[in-house]
Parts: sequence; structure tokens; C-alpha cells
Amino acid sequence: MVDDDEGVRSALALLLKSMGQPAATYASAADFLEDYDPDRPGCALLDVRMPGMSGLELQDELNRRGVVLPVIFITGHGDVPMAVEAMQRGAFDFLQKPFRDDDLAERIRRALARDRELRAAIGEKSQIRARLGRLTPRERQVLELVAAGKPNKVMAAELGVSQRTVEIHRAHVMKKMGASSLAQLVRMRLVAGG
Repeated sequence: MVDDDEGVRSALALLLKSMGQPAATYASAADFLEDYDPDRPGCALLDVRMPGMSGLELQDELNRRGVVLPVIFITGHGDVPMAVEAMQRGAFDFLQKPFRDDDLAERIRRALARDRELRAAIGEKSQIRARLGRLTPRERQVLELVAAGKPNKVMAAELGVSQRTVEIHRAHVMKKMGASSLAQLVRMRLVAGG
């Protein structure tokens, strides 16, 4: 949580503690960026207006760094255009002070669930890419043709090999990728993105 007001930081830390959530608090965006650990799950609660780097500027910096941490903006000075801008930049939510603790707690729960989903998807993509890296160049060609929906006979003609050779390569691809069906193999190919 990043807010230049110590009272707000303390109150939010207490709320998070009551939810059973650990909280790290920072008085400035610079302090947050210095301590940020991409492997630490969670969400970021940011004040929009702070001296130095604003919450929106911090969000931009996180976006530049490829950080997928859900961001909830909390502000006493918010307006509709500012909220729209924050959401267009990828904010998870925007909450104007004063707010009810239950409202913030619910938003935090949803943001943490989103973080878990994002981390699982990133982990899956990483695992699939590692499996793709174990394919031989020929197996990779077969995978691309399978993903394009080509039958074995057409693949054999395009690759200049026998249909039986294509079947063997296809079986190796299925095994190395850990796919139990053609649909699952194609889905993995799509998730890997290339």
C-alpha cells in the first residue's frame, strides 16, 4: 500500500491485518518500487495524489516494467475522468474516500483472487514454453501443422515424409507436451503464443 498519509497507511494496515492479509506500507512510490518483489503475490493499494510520483505515474511505471499486480486506487480527490483514466491504464478498481471498510475488503479479496489467476496463467504459460523448447525442429513443424488443422496425409506431403513418420512425430509431440488430446495440444499452442 502506497500513501503519503501515515494515518491512512496505519488504518489500512489494520484493516488488512483483520482480514488475515499481510501488508507492506510505503510513504512514496519510490519506496514501493525500491522494495517491490515480483514473486510476492498480492495487490497494490495506491493513493492517486502523492508528492513526487503520483499513483497514476506509479501505475504507468509498473505497466512499463510488465508488472501484472492488480492495482486498486484509493483517493479523496478522485473524479470520474481520473477513475476512467486509471481503469484504461489497467487499474483493477478505484475507490473514493470516505469508503466503508467492507467495500475495500471486498475489492481487495477480488484483487487477490485476480492475482492468483494471473500468476497461475503465467506459470502455465511458462511450463508450456519450457515443453515447447524440448521439441525438435521437426516436431515443432508438426505441431504447427497440427495446430493449423492439417490432416496427417497433408502434413506428410508438405514435409516430404511418410504418413507413418508424421504419426510418430505427432505421438512424440503429444508425449513431450503432456497433452492427452489434440484439443489440449492446440490449446497449449495458443496459450504459449508462439
